[in-house]
Amino acid sequence: MAKQPRRSWIAAANKEDCDFPIQNLPFGVFSTADSAPRCGVAIGDMIVDLAECEARGLLDAKGSFARPHLNDFIALGRPAWDRIRERLTELLAEDGNQDTPLVAMADATLHLPIRVTEFTDFYASKNHAFNVGVLFRGPENALPAQWTHMPIGYNGRASSVVVSGTDIRRPMGQVKGDDGPVWTACKRLDLELELGAIVGADSNLGERVSVEQAEQMIFGYVLLNDWSARDIQAWEYQPLGPFQSKALGTTISPWVVTQAALEPFRSAGAERVNPLLPYLQEERPGFYDMTVGWTMNGQRMGHTNYNVMYFSSAQQLAHHTGSGCPMRVGDLLGSGTISGPEINETGALLEMTQGGKNPVTVNGESRTFIQDGDEIGLYGYAQGSGYRIGFGPCTGTVLPASE
Repeated sequence: MAKQPRRSWIAAANKEDCDFPIQNLPFGVFSTADSAPRCGVAIGDMIVDLAECEARGLLDAKGSFARPHLNDFIALGRPAWDRIRERLTELLAEDGNQDTPLVAMADATLHLPIRVTEFTDFYASKNHAFNVGVLFRGPENALPAQWTHMPIGYNGRASSVVVSGTDIRRPMGQVKGDDGPVWTACKRLDLELELGAIVGADSNLGERVSVEQAEQMIFGYVLLNDWSARDIQAWEYQPLGPFQSKALGTTISPWVVTQAALEPFRSAGAERVNPLLPYLQEERPGFYDMTVGWTMNGQRMGHTNYNVMYFSSAQQLAHHTGSGCPMRVGDLLGSGTISGPEINETGALLEMTQGGKNPVTVNGESRTFIQDGDEIGLYGYAQGSGYRIGFGPCTGTVLPASE
């Protein structure tokens, strides 16, 4: 007989399709009409008020839970993360403390969970990189020579990272015209289905960290939509890569799913084309068996599994420090667009519509790229036996450009 999953005294947490069972316990920041932003943990349809737990002596996190971000708690380090997770599991288990202070999720406003110190976006799906490369360079030159040897990335804007539910303004920018550049509203606005890793420890200038050390530095993960202005990007990205085309907004989910919650779902990634240099080699799989996908105006579109990725977050973090670049608590690393091998498994409209050549139908309407008023949503979960580890919503609605 299969072992039954651990249950909570909070009934909604025991439903098989609940994103936030007792096995998950993701961290976030919330407020209510009566309270300022503070740290919380999602369980079922409720939020554990961690600041109030500390005030009552149920938890000890050095006062960090009363802050409007998770950074101070994360900075306490992995032993504190494990201790608080273990204590919360005790409090919320079926035989736990039913006086644990809770707030109904329906009565709370969710905020950006971390103070994002830096944002780096990578390009780590071989399927995505190949598909996009074919569109612009043909199949023979789709992947750059270095792509299978190291994680390719660029430094983005931390200032435009926003929490789920925040509207995104269509950007203005330069695009290529027949007689030179044209200043216009973006006409090829796109999404990117990604997973974001949150760095949970500092490193020093001039210091390199190994993949194993990098693994220990990751606090957890969020869903991440790195909105992209494809027409602006096509004009600006050579020779230094994307700039304004990727600075319009990056949406993340409000709940940070910890590395500990995803541990049972570890998985190998995509098959290697060639051996990696020793500094990027992993001793154990750095990916997760996790369904990810996206919706447009409520209709499910592309979906795949995170384990199609070629470079893990730990490999990306280790490579990031290869030059001695220091990392900080609250740094955010985007995985890059997650795409499977089939057209319905792609994580961006650029791929799904073959650069706008093949429109898709959304609720009876034709789309090549995102129109004003469209809502894009991401979803992700790892499915266990009788429970799932989910991320909750990650949505954004596009507003017209300010011309």
